[in-house]
Amino acid sequence: MATATSTPRTSTHKPALAVFAGVGSVWVFVLVTLGAFTTSIGAGMAFPDWPLSNGSINPDGWLSDISMFAEHSHRLTGMMMGFITIGLAIWLWRTEDRAWLRRLGFWALGIVVLQGVIGGKRVTLNAIDVPFFHMSLGEMLRIPHGILAQVYVCLLIGIAAGCSRSWIERGAPVGAAVRQVGLVCLGLMFVQLVIAVTMRHNAAGLAIQTFPFSTPPPENHWLPAEWNFRVAIHFAHRVMAVVLAVALTLFAFVIRRDRASTAAMRAGASALVSLMILQILLGAQIIWTMRRAEMTTGHVVVGAITLAVTFWLTWVAHRDRIEGPAPLATRSRA
Repeated sequence: MATATSTPRTSTHKPALAVFAGVGSVWVFVLVTLGAFTTSIGAGMAFPDWPLSNGSINPDGWLSDISMFAEHSHRLTGMMMGFITIGLAIWLWRTEDRAWLRRLGFWALGIVVLQGVIGGKRVTLNAIDVPFFHMSLGEMLRIPHGILAQVYVCLLIGIAAGCSRSWIERGAPVGAAVRQVGLVCLGLMFVQLVIAVTMRHNAAGLAIQTFPFSTPPPENHWLPAEWNFRVAIHFAHRVMAVVLAVALTLFAFVIRRDRASTAAMRAGASALVSLMILQILLGAQIIWTMRRAEMTTGHVVVGAITLAVTFWLTWVAHRDRIEGPAPLATRSRA
C-alpha cells in the first residue's frame, strides 16, 4: 500500500498533470516568440554578461529600452521555462508508470539545461573570433540554439499529448499512409529548420531581395543571377518551402481521407494547410518589407507552430505503436 511519501506510479489520466504539461507546451511559444523578436531586432548582445543582465536580475532601464526589454524578457521567460520543465520531469518521474513518458520528461529537462548553457555561452564567447568564418564563436552558437529550441517544442508537445485523456483512453488506429507521410513531412521540416536557422544567423534573409522571382524585373528569373553562400542558402530555403507546401498538403489530404482519423486530427490537418499558407505570405512580406522585425518574428513563430502541429499529428498517428492498440489498463508500482 502506498504511503504519503511513496506515490504510486500509474498510467491513468491525471488531470492536474495534463494541465501542467499543457501549460508548458503553450509557454514555450512565449519563449520562442521572445527569442525570435530578440534576434530580429539584433538585441542578442543587449547585455554583455550572463546569467545576470548588467549584473542584476532587474537591470535599470530594461522596461524602457526595446533591445534590453527583448533580451531580458527572453532570459526571464527561459528561466521560467526551466522551472516548468524541472517540475514536469519530477512529476512524471514520481507518478507516471509509462517509462517512455518519464524518459521524455528527462530529455526535455536535459535540453532546457543545454539551451540555457548555449544561450549563456553565446554571450560570454561573443568576442572570440573563429578563423575563416565571419561569425564569432558566440554568434555561431545561435545556430544549434535555434535548432534545439524546435526539438524542445516537439518534446513538450509529445509529453502533453501523452498526458491527455484522449491519448490514454483510446487510440487512433489510422492507416499506414498517415504515419508514413507524417514521418516524411517531419523529416523535411527539420531539414528546412536547419536551412532556415543557418540562413537567419548568417544574415542571408535578404540575400535575394525579390519575390517570388530571384531577379528583379524585367528579367524575373527563377534562378539567382549570381551565387555565393548566402544566396545559395536563401534559395535552398525557398526550394524547400515549395517541397513542404506539396508534402504538407498531401499530409492533410491523407489524414482527411483516412476514416480512422479523429475530429481533432482532421481539424489539425486543416490548420496545417492554413499555417502553411500564412507562413508563405509572411516569408514574402519579409522580402517586400525589407525584413521588418514583426514579419521575421511572425515567420519564426508560425514556423514553430507548423512544426508543432505536424509533429502532433504524426505523434498521435503513431499512438498505438507507442502504447499498444488496447486502452491503457490501470497499473501501479510500489
